[in-house]
Amino acid sequence: MSDLTTIARPYAKAAFDFAVDKGELDQWGQMLTFAAEVAQNDDVHNLLSGSMTAEKLAEVFIVICGEQFDEFGQNLIKVMAENGRLMAFPDVCKEFFILKKEYEKEIDVEVTSAVELSEEQRAEISSKLEQRLARKVQLNCSIDETLLSGVIIRAGDLVIDNSARSRLDRLSDALQS
Repeated sequence: MSDLTTIARPYAKAAFDFAVDKGELDQWGQMLTFAAEVAQNDDVHNLLSGSMTAEKLAEVFIVICGEQFDEFGQNLIKVMAENGRLMAFPDVCKEFFILKKEYEKEIDVEVTSAVELSEEQRAEISSKLEQRLARKVQLNCSIDETLLSGVIIRAGDLVIDNSARSRLDRLSDALQS
C-alpha cells in the first residue's frame, strides 16, 4: 500500500460524496483520472517537488489541466495544493474508483485458467459469481499453463482455486502426512 493512500483517502471520499450528490460520478472520474496523469508527468512531478508556493502550484496545476476541471474540481486542486498533496492525485483517483465500484455494486474478478476460456465459460463464471456476490462482475481473464487445467478465481478476498495444480498439491500434502 502506498504511503499516499492514507493521505488520498479523505480527498477521494470528499470528491466521491460531492460527485454522488451532484450526480456527476463519471465527470469526476474523468477529472481525477486526468489529474492523476498530470501529477505523474515527470516535468510536473519535478515542479511539485520544488519550492513554489501552494497558491502558485495550484495555479500552474489548474492551467495545465485546462478546462478539464470545473470550478469545484479546481477547488479540490487548491485545497490539495494548500496541504502539499498534489502528488497524491494518482492515489486519490484510485481510491475514488474503489468507492465508485462499491457504490455501483461492481467488482473486478481475476480469472486465471490453463487455457483460454470460451465465451460460454466466461458467461457462466460471470453469472454464477454475480449470483454469489450480488454484484456486477467484470472478468479479467489470463492464462497460466502451469495450472494444467481448471481455474483460479480471485474476487476481493474470495479465492476459488479449482486448478489441477492445486488438487495435485493437496494430494501430495495428504500423501506426505
